Amino acid sequence: MKFMRKLALLMAAALCLSLLAGCGSTPAPSSGTSEPGDTQDTGPIKIGYLGPLTGGAAQYGIAVQNGMMLYVDEINANGGVMGRQVEVVAYDDKGDAVEALTAFNRLVSQDEVVAIVGAVTSGPTIAVAQESANMDNPIPMITASATADEVTAYGDNMFRSCFLDPFQGETMGRYAAEVLKAKTAAVIYNNSSDYSVGLMESFSQTCSDMGVEMVAVEAYAEGDVDFRAQLTNINAKNPDVVLIPDYYNAVDLVIQQLRGMGNQSTLLGCDGWDGLLNVTANADNLFDCYFSNHYSAEDPMAAAFVETFMARHNEEPMSFSATAYDAARVLFDAMERAGTTESAAVIAAMKETDLECVTGHITFNEKNNPIKTCSIITIKDGAYKLDRNY
Repeated sequence: MKFMRKLALLMAAALCLSLLAGCGSTPAPSSGTSEPGDTQDTGPIKIGYLGPLTGGAAQYGIAVQNGMMLYVDEINANGGVMGRQVEVVAYDDKGDAVEALTAFNRLVSQDEVVAIVGAVTSGPTIAVAQESANMDNPIPMITASATADEVTAYGDNMFRSCFLDPFQGETMGRYAAEVLKAKTAAVIYNNSSDYSVGLMESFSQTCSDMGVEMVAVEAYAEGDVDFRAQLTNINAKNPDVVLIPDYYNAVDLVIQQLRGMGNQSTLLGCDGWDGLLNVTANADNLFDCYFSNHYSAEDPMAAAFVETFMARHNEEPMSFSATAYDAARVLFDAMERAGTTESAAVIAAMKETDLECVTGHITFNEKNNPIKTCSIITIKDGAYKLDRNY
């Protein structure tokens, strides 16, 4: 009996010790997997933003950030994505590829974002697109503004909501021939910029194909401020149209110097002109100017977006604010349809995008580039005016 009593006491003690040990144990990990930034599907959805918030291209970077954040705030106010709030981690890449790569790696490894809107200008976007394609599980990325053809060439995870440089150059070449009835054309371009070179090439080829004679093609380098030698050559040819495919700061310098020579040619540009009225030294010289852009604030489909943006920022949105609003919409629509933030599922859903957006109806081709139309903008009475959708 004594032996049996002792055995029972020992067994009871062992059971108590086992229960106590179980109370302090860590629960077994879930068998499922989660993406960086997923807080077990209950915390915020963290996405990254990359763009120039300082430096020469800051106007574009701020425009993209403002458009993206407008949509983020709207969707958060309406319950978020899959019932979760969206949190944005933003970095200033200063328009520099090295800065962009540093920020990209920080977003992925340190901030653990599940997607990125950006970068903004073509050089940094190409750099991060190459880097992201080398990841084991590339995260979805969408740029609102990088128009160089090469941007989506590296991986299946890179998308854009803006159209491409070759499309813009071709469009302006057709516009010169079909609408303006130009017989001769010239180009002055930045040979340090992939953006400018690509536009020059596609415009020149289209003009030649359509019977418009290219009478002069002049180049300058990044940072140049005196273009008089090149413009003297162009002015001597007296072309019907002159394409200036660069960003607004350089464009204004070129226009002021060309008009200062008495040149009356029709001047053509592309989306880099958006913002020209904010920096121009003399708006009176911006006569007979036309440029391709991603949308027009006068377009009825953009009315609600323009009204909301102006109420918040007290200024008319640039085109890249509109494309950024659409980029965010494309990304979060894909997450909702995928029902997850898992990279492969979101990328697959983005490929199936079919949305009416601020800048038009968006679907994607096999290279993740949008299929959409183009707005031709002119400048009259110190304001941008829609000439036509083309």
